Amino acid sequence: MKKYLIIGLAVIVIIGGIFLPKVLKKSEGSVSFKTVEAADIPDKIKEILPRYLTEERALTCKLKDDIYVIVTRGEKSTKGYFVKIDKMIKENASKDHYDLVVYAKFTDPKPNEAVSQEYDYPFVIVKTNLKTMPDKVHLDIEYIE
Repeated sequence: MKKYLIIGLAVIVIIGGIFLPKVLKKSEGSVSFKTVEAADIPDKIKEILPRYLTEERALTCKLKDDIYVIVTRGEKSTKGYFVKIDKMIKENASKDHYDLVVYAKFTDPKPNEAVSQEYDYPFVIVKTNLKTMPDKVHLDIEYIE
């Protein structure tokens, strides 16, 4: 009976040793953020934003002690295009260096939807809880119907 108990405990310890680090790593890698409303965009970001509006990308910006993430969709010939950041994950490359993966959802106008025929540059800006700048920023896009 003791033999089975010891084997059972050994199996539990081994399984816990395999899965526990993965569970902890996922919770450590999640980055919390808050969307910045248009009226609250810092002046410095307003200055640099036009340089990136024609590109589809994600970038970071550090102002004082705050780190912002900006996702742009590029130039669109009509209104009705939107972008939203779903989540962000830190991928640790080493103790002091990491990459940031930004998961964004892009929404396009429906084929028969009436939209204004004017150029638009959809973007979203969020303020993060990050304390240091990432080495690289990767954009992962999901298109929403």
